[in-house]
Amino acid sequence: MEFDAKKQDGANVLVKAKMSKQDIEKHIDKMAKDAAKTMDIAGFRKGKVPVSEVKKRHLDKLREDSEAEVLREIISSSFEELKLIESDILAQPNIKKYDKKDDGGLEIEISISVKPEMDLSAYKELLPEVKEKATTAKDVSDRIEEFAKSMGELEPIKTKRAVKSGDFVEIDFEGFIDGKPFDGAKAQNHLLEIGSNSFIPGFEEKIIGFNIGDDKEIEVNFPSEYQAKELAGKKSIFKIKLNEIKTRAKTIIDDEFAKKMLPNEKDASLEKLKTQIKEQIKHEKKTKYYNEDLKPTFMAKLVKELKFDLPQTIVDQELDMALNNKAREMSEEELTKLKDDPKEIEKLKKTLEPSAKESVKATFIIDALAKAENVEVKDEEVQQVIYYEAMQRGADPKESFENYSKNGYLLAIKISMLEEKVITKLLDEKLAKSPKSEDKTKIEKEPKKELKVETKKVVKKTPAKEDKSIKEVKEVVKKTPPKETKKEVKKAPVASKKTTSTKAKVEKKESKK
Repeated sequence: MEFDAKKQDGANVLVKAKMSKQDIEKHIDKMAKDAAKTMDIAGFRKGKVPVSEVKKRHLDKLREDSEAEVLREIISSSFEELKLIESDILAQPNIKKYDKKDDGGLEIEISISVKPEMDLSAYKELLPEVKEKATTAKDVSDRIEEFAKSMGELEPIKTKRAVKSGDFVEIDFEGFIDGKPFDGAKAQNHLLEIGSNSFIPGFEEKIIGFNIGDDKEIEVNFPSEYQAKELAGKKSIFKIKLNEIKTRAKTIIDDEFAKKMLPNEKDASLEKLKTQIKEQIKHEKKTKYYNEDLKPTFMAKLVKELKFDLPQTIVDQELDMALNNKAREMSEEELTKLKDDPKEIEKLKKTLEPSAKESVKATFIIDALAKAENVEVKDEEVQQVIYYEAMQRGADPKESFENYSKNGYLLAIKISMLEEKVITKLLDEKLAKSPKSEDKTKIEKEPKKELKVETKKVVKKTPAKEDKSIKEVKEVVKKTPPKETKKEVKKAPVASKKTTSTKAKVEKKESKK
């Protein structure tokens, strides 16, 4: 057998091998001898079956097994030749050439992707400047007022008047398209906040001006990008009856209010509440600052400055997925053009290749940073995140986890969490060494005050009677239909990830289904 294994660069190995017919026949004879020792064939004692009889009955299977064994031997020999270990290999070896010659020989070429080597010695020098974000007393008081508004009890209005923005209304409604009712667009005593934008555009605005007892029709159009295709872009008529108008009751902000906000806190007080809210806002500001400003800047610098070879097999996998995602956005006409002209596919691939390479490069950088900083994400952490988000959405946690697993999203989520963890650690360390900014949160004792609340939060109420469940109604009428997942992770190849948030990818992919 002729054999040659060479590293083409720091991440790619090419193996070439030629086998004669005699080499292959030796493998077949060896396998036939091994099989003869255990094979049971009528007319022969066990262990005494002639090799010729085994070959006569099972030659095709022996040849198939022999060729598979040849491949294993070639790959194993290349590992020994180049001193590779199994943990270096990133994906299944790719058989680029497998030619059966007329003389019975074989000519084989195999590409193997290995972990790239990179110099991380100067990565901390690429960290951007990190400043502490100040939290003001107004930030704290505004947040407390928001909470107070949302906690006020709903009360029927005491003076007769028309509906205005910010009111909560109880309505009966039924939707019609082309004069016919459609599923999920009927409810009774449904509670809706005017101005919450929880229903399709125009629905809430057209209720403004209604008086209690009014029974009217409004005309609204479903958005052209609406998820339910049979409704997208359609003009609809809704018959609406206004049963009641409600507003939030006044809320007193004092120690008693704080006790309601901190039910498990011993000696809860307004001052304690302010302190906790200050820390919460401080954390929110820092997280937003990191995610929107610093992390993208840092990752862009790392991808640009760190030079290392990329495994072509992984790049090809990423490129194929990018091509598939692009195809999902195309019209039938564009897809037909691609199918009819292979050159168009290659042209499209070339436009997608730079971002695919950046994506793969970013993934290897994150993996290397995590190892350098001793940061890891355990499988249990991934499961906890998925379970928590499912519970937040009112979905079944176990079912959601199985859905992510089945669609191959777990690895991408794990990589996204790893990125979040390691870069946050680095930025926190840089922040700790930076000059401290002045803390502008001067919490002063405030007098009790009352708020007449006009909250922007959506309040849900189960109606006493309804022809369809509220969940079903919202599926049809709600502006943004419920999604299976919050955050798009597209299916990630081994050691492959986009520079952007993986969770955002999952959301995007799920929304296209």
